[in-house]
Amino acid sequence: MKAMLQKLALPALHLLPPEAAHALALRALRLGLAPMPGPVNTPRLACTLAGLSLPNPIGLAAGFDKNAVAVAPLLRTGFGYVEFGAATPRAQPGNPKPRLFRLAPDAAAINRFGFNNDGMKAIARRLAKPRAGIAGINLGANKDSENRAGDFARVLTHIGPYVDFATVNVSSPNTERLRDLQGKAALGALLLGVMEARSSLPRPIPIFLKIAPDLDESELAQIVDAAITTGVSGIIATNTTLDRQGLHSAFANEVGGLSGQPLFEKSTRVLAQLSKLTNGAMPLIGVGGVGSAEQAFAKIRAGASAVQLYTALVYKGIGLAAEIAHGLDALLATNGFNNVADAVGTGRDEFL
Repeated sequence: MKAMLQKLALPALHLLPPEAAHALALRALRLGLAPMPGPVNTPRLACTLAGLSLPNPIGLAAGFDKNAVAVAPLLRTGFGYVEFGAATPRAQPGNPKPRLFRLAPDAAAINRFGFNNDGMKAIARRLAKPRAGIAGINLGANKDSENRAGDFARVLTHIGPYVDFATVNVSSPNTERLRDLQGKAALGALLLGVMEARSSLPRPIPIFLKIAPDLDESELAQIVDAAITTGVSGIIATNTTLDRQGLHSAFANEVGGLSGQPLFEKSTRVLAQLSKLTNGAMPLIGVGGVGSAEQAFAKIRAGASAVQLYTALVYKGIGLAAEIAHGLDALLATNGFNNVADAVGTGRDEFL
């Protein structure tokens, strides 16, 4: 019944402005009006990510629930883990509206939100409530901060005790000069501050680094060096892109980060390059254009230990998480893999 309601609801949601539709979808989740099969769990899908035991490797990327208002429902929609945020030390409104655009002909979206969120204190209160499932927080910096690098450590210190992992987000294109923090020296100093903050937490949660897709091989090598040197737990590849090649939508030239299907090939190539550079030194999470079990499987074969998705939900609904997990389980079986971990990196060279 809920799956049928979802199919009927998607066309109706698309009649609304994108940001209003998203707010309504979150409200529906809180009211229990979405399919909630629980995390899909089979022996082939169960895996470990930087010490975290996941029922399956399909995760929800940050940005869908910035303010952690639907924590428990999202953890029951089929995802193996969910990332909330980005959270900044102080609440901030983000960029002026409109700032989210559907590119339906491209199965994509462009956003320029600018880290709009309720601030770390409000988000921490919500994540402190009891829950079942793996939840993480995406760390951000205030737009007007005089010490953006320090903001990441502050948010981790405040929210870290209530989550299972945290992600350092220096790759959003929507906060001016934020991506400058991906340079080797600046990134190394930032990560050292975050790792020092982690040492003060009640338990040492994994720290992931989320990077941009618009980086060359030399820049990727510097990022890997900084990540390994500072002890980061893994890398998330990738955030949204500034590239606009091959788009067909009337909104193609809107300013902001592009996500969805057009990002799949580029982000998967970066993922494969990272897999080669890290040579198994740390787990990788593949993000960008995942909208099917086949695409999730491709990310895993390119080197990802787990994947994340978001934009595909706009076009296929929240039930997509369970659908992809079940489909991935079947693909693993068909290709002779007893567990998803056995498939990681097996097709990397195809994407280089």
